[in-house]
Amino acid sequence: MPDALEQRLIGELTTPVNPGVSAFADALARACPEPPLGVLFYGSLLRKSDPDGILDFYIVTENAEGFSGGLIARTGNLVLPPNVRYSEFRYQDRVLRAKIAVLSRDQFAARTSLGALDTTIWARFCQPVRLVWVRGPESADSLLTLIAGCVTTASCWAALLGTPSMTALEFWKTLFAHTYASELRVEKKGRGNSILEGQEARYAALLPLGWARGRLQFSAHNDILEPVISAALRQKALRRWALVQTSGRPRNVARLLKAAFTFENGASYLAWKIQRHTGFDMQLSPFESRHPLVMLPRLLWRARKLLGRPKA
Repeated sequence: MPDALEQRLIGELTTPVNPGVSAFADALARACPEPPLGVLFYGSLLRKSDPDGILDFYIVTENAEGFSGGLIARTGNLVLPPNVRYSEFRYQDRVLRAKIAVLSRDQFAARTSLGALDTTIWARFCQPVRLVWVRGPESADSLLTLIAGCVTTASCWAALLGTPSMTALEFWKTLFAHTYASELRVEKKGRGNSILEGQEARYAALLPLGWARGRLQFSAHNDILEPVISAALRQKALRRWALVQTSGRPRNVARLLKAAFTFENGASYLAWKIQRHTGFDMQLSPFESRHPLVMLPRLLWRARKLLGRPKA
């Protein structure tokens, strides 16, 4: 029987999305070596539609047998998940673009616990998410448990990192400020606050449900929440978070280095980004798209034109 948090998340996960997004997810699932558990859609384009933006998908596989790519890519996904690739999909008269990450159920689960040093999964999937493709009822239940685990861990860290008494939104703002600081991400200051915009009621409702699922007692006085946390536990949590933060940036640097060898269609993705932001078309050949590292000197030479352009 789903608990209160899971019952709320069921409605969120199953909320319909744009048909093009569903069709894209279906094509991704069908292209996997083995049928995955499901495909999750999340990120900025879920929060705010942008026809020229990049969709974000996570494919959750049963195990490593569901990983695609060659030996280097598959090994990279085992050692330092997830692998990321770029893909385009034509739906009716539009071209949809997406970044796709792939990891196994066990890898996902290991990154949803309160003791996980890697915040990548639980910090993203405590945010709104849609299950846009699923293998079947058992897979749906499994993914629901994983997402509920993300919300629970995020809620508990919000309590541990916040002050003894705050509003629900203040707890979330504190949490996202910490998670952004622990990652190597080029974002404007306060970027975490924008995640809450338009979703304030959702986050306010999820926080006590996450605490209840995590067996964290609390009291409420109007809008002020007070989780029951001893001074010793709070100090222990702060020491643990210091370890999370010091390990987070080197881990993400390693992921960036790994992406140079495993980011499938990465050259096409970067070429599209350059064209979108500058109007400059890199005009990649099929060989350049497949072998960006080999052709890097030639691509840099071609991109030199950007450096000579006057600033707007």
